[in-house]
Amino acid sequence: QVQLVESGGGLVQAGGSLRLSCAASGITFCISDMGWYRQAPGKERELVASITSGDSTNYADSVKGRFTISRDNAKNTLYLQMNSLKPEDTAVYYCNAQIQSTWVCRRYGPDYWGQGTQVTVSS
Repeated sequence: QVQLVESGGGLVQAGGSLRLSCAASGITFCISDMGWYRQAPGKERELVASITSGDSTNYADSVKGRFTISRDNAKNTLYLQMNSLKPEDTAVYYCNAQIQSTWVCRRYGPDYWGQGTQVTVSS
């Protein structure tokens, strides 16, 4: 099993910054790609940014140039630096960890989610 705990959310004014963290524990050696998703009220959950085990990154068009995803494998922690925040970034942000499809790890898969952290951007 993998446990994911997000932190760093809160209330910020438009134009401000926040840094989200996601601490992973458990069978962290089985984690491959990781990502941040968000879900606003009345909307579907959407991918914000993802990062592979090799540190290749991918961003939603709406956050390119403003958000940066990174990971510290030594600390088993995923980050999302969010700058120039806009009211439309308001949502619950979730951390996701994909499990490797190797023989040893796939029994624990396919993925895990954190409990979410609220980000509210006021105009």
